Amino acid sequence: MPVRKQEFVKKGVGGPRGSSVINFRPLVSATSPRRSSAVLPSVLTFAVIVASGGLLLMIEKGMLNNMETPPPRGNGKNVNYLQQVRHHDSNADVESQIMQEIRNRTIRSMCSQKNMPHNVWSLNALQRKTLLQHILVSEEHHFLYCYVPKVACSNWKRMLKVLSGALPGVDAKGKMDHRTDLLFLSDLQPEQIRHRLRHYYKFMFVREPMARLLSAYRNKFGEIESYQKKYGAEIIRRYRKGRAKDTNIAGDDVTFTEFVRYLLDEESERMNEHWMPMYNLCQPCAITYDFIGSYERLEDDAAHVLEKVGAPPHLRFPERQSWYKPVTKETLHYYLCGVPQKLLRELLPKYILDFSLFGYSLPNTTAEYCRH
Repeated sequence: MPVRKQEFVKKGVGGPRGSSVINFRPLVSATSPRRSSAVLPSVLTFAVIVASGGLLLMIEKGMLNNMETPPPRGNGKNVNYLQQVRHHDSNADVESQIMQEIRNRTIRSMCSQKNMPHNVWSLNALQRKTLLQHILVSEEHHFLYCYVPKVACSNWKRMLKVLSGALPGVDAKGKMDHRTDLLFLSDLQPEQIRHRLRHYYKFMFVREPMARLLSAYRNKFGEIESYQKKYGAEIIRRYRKGRAKDTNIAGDDVTFTEFVRYLLDEESERMNEHWMPMYNLCQPCAITYDFIGSYERLEDDAAHVLEKVGAPPHLRFPERQSWYKPVTKETLHYYLCGVPQKLLRELLPKYILDFSLFGYSLPNTTAEYCRH
């Protein structure tokens, strides 16, 4: 089993939407079997960036002029500055612009640090291979899309096929083939890659990290037999007492806590793509994305991208499949609160760049919160 050299533990990281209540304490263990994350940028730096970036943006847009004094704390109201600027029909656009600007400023500041990659060619071979294999190319509309599994990537691949003429429409029936009729940046020569990185519109979509992990867990271990056999059986042998030598395991009853233990022992750069951190998949420090959309506002952000790339006006991003099981706040609360808090303290630093760079707050899993 892999050996963990050191755990990187941070104190309360807050995103643009709020601050975390989890306080990470140093975890020191000379014999601990789990691996560490890569060296992470200063969390204090991140907090300052987000706070100053959001404030500067509000000043630039003149939003502070229209602010009302917030009511006293304790009256049950949660005042959010985004809610206070919604005075007309362009509310969603304003909110999107604010989030984009905060993300852009955060990424620029954190990625400017010396230990971060500054272009595709400064990545190591494995990092570059992973990245290029996750960037899809539209030659017809001159854009690059870095796909992140469990962030509507199947529908985006369907859109690319429609735009290229390989599919008649987004509602075409049949199982989605994730390779056929798609061009990946990894299929091209270095000079072709450089040209497209310089001149094509580049975008990616992100999702709240823990919701993405839960979505992958429920889908792969609850529905996909190949994942149950390949990963589920091995997870049970590793982490379920008395099953280490059992060769007759279906792998279809992995618990979420067992899945979390497995993630702790995996090296981020070698994870399966469905639970590899979004940062590792799309390397936002090595590539300057023109737009980073959110799964949480998928319809609006997808429409923005389609307009930007010159898609036909009648083309709309497809709706979620009827069989799709959404990860609600209540569902996420149930699963996270079922995991020992010590394990979550160890897991969250592994995805800290996904939280910090893309503006997500760390989840609340205090004992008091989990009792409700």
